[in-house]
Amino acid sequence: MKRILFHSATIVISMIWLVINHQTYNPFSLKGPEFLKFYLILLSGFYLSVFSLNYLRQTISKTTFYFMMVILFSGMIKITIGLFLGKPIGYLVILLIIQFIAMNLCGFIGRTTPRKV
Repeated sequence: MKRILFHSATIVISMIWLVINHQTYNPFSLKGPEFLKFYLILLSGFYLSVFSLNYLRQTISKTTFYFMMVILFSGMIKITIGLFLGKPIGYLVILLIIQFIAMNLCGFIGRTTPRKV
């Protein structure tokens, strides 16, 4: 339960930023640079919490993996929308590559069970 609250805090912070700055709850309605700001806030906060759990020698649970997948799929949805509309998607691709590297560092790529630190 603590981990769910720990990870959901970053999602709540990014959603609060979204509502305050853009008066919407839908991040997919944002244009390119604004979505990148939202996505970067979401990624940096989430992976800061994941790496802090690693530093504190806590196990990385499946719940953490599910949060990672939700963030990854939201980026992939926005890439798909950008491709269909013919928009540039380079920065988002770079962020997704960084996310795959972070997932690999956390031990979720190529493993069937969560890594115990």
